[in-house]
Amino acid sequence: MGDILAVRGLERRFDKTLALQATDLDVAENDFITILGPSGCGKSTLLRIVAGLDHPTAGEVRLDGRHVEGPGADRGMVFQSYTLFPWLSVRDNVCFGLRERELPRAQQLEIAQAFLAKVGLQGFETHYPKQLSGGMQQRVAIARALANGPRMLLMDEPFGALDHQTRELMQELLLGIWEAEKKTVLFVTHDIDEAVFMGSRVVVMSARPGRIKVDRRVDIPHPRHYSVKTTPAFAALKAELTEQVRVEVRAAQEAAAPN
Repeated sequence: MGDILAVRGLERRFDKTLALQATDLDVAENDFITILGPSGCGKSTLLRIVAGLDHPTAGEVRLDGRHVEGPGADRGMVFQSYTLFPWLSVRDNVCFGLRERELPRAQQLEIAQAFLAKVGLQGFETHYPKQLSGGMQQRVAIARALANGPRMLLMDEPFGALDHQTRELMQELLLGIWEAEKKTVLFVTHDIDEAVFMGSRVVVMSARPGRIKVDRRVDIPHPRHYSVKTTPAFAALKAELTEQVRVEVRAAQEAAAPN
């Protein structure tokens, strides 16, 4: 499989603060890359630039060889907050991007129904977001992102607001969808367990100004079941990454401490 995303020399400066220093990243088709690092290291900034929601101070992003200049249907974004339209039903939230593309209504409904089935929300099509739990709302957001048929899914701590049990169920749900759909995913998280369980590669970013410090392939076979979290291979990789992240968190704390 070839690379579909190329990040080259990417920098982002906010006034006098360098948030992201010259960063390179290659993402292959069907990769599931999880991104770890201390708060403020540029994880979300990197994701937002790939999404076209922010612009780099230097460097470039290319998707399928084309320069990324703004948002596009080829990238589906899922945030920690559910970002659903409260005035639209579950079905119409999923149809939103399809309607913007002016697909016939019958085709919109067919696609929406298929993805609501994939995320286990059959029977909730006419509900409104306020009638759903947090986990269910995030399933709608994932279905909406997938329904547009993006080349990549960009996920910024999508399970960060969920309780522990719901979070683990959502990890398994998303991983199952990825295994079936083979989408390419960039997934920002603070949770090392989540990063190892979900990722085919785990990237660790340094303290600000962020750069990619570690890029590890996760050699745990698919399909993955939550029981892999108790295996020696999982524990060894988690221990290595925990130490790498701790070093960067300490560096960030020392940099923030008053002189």
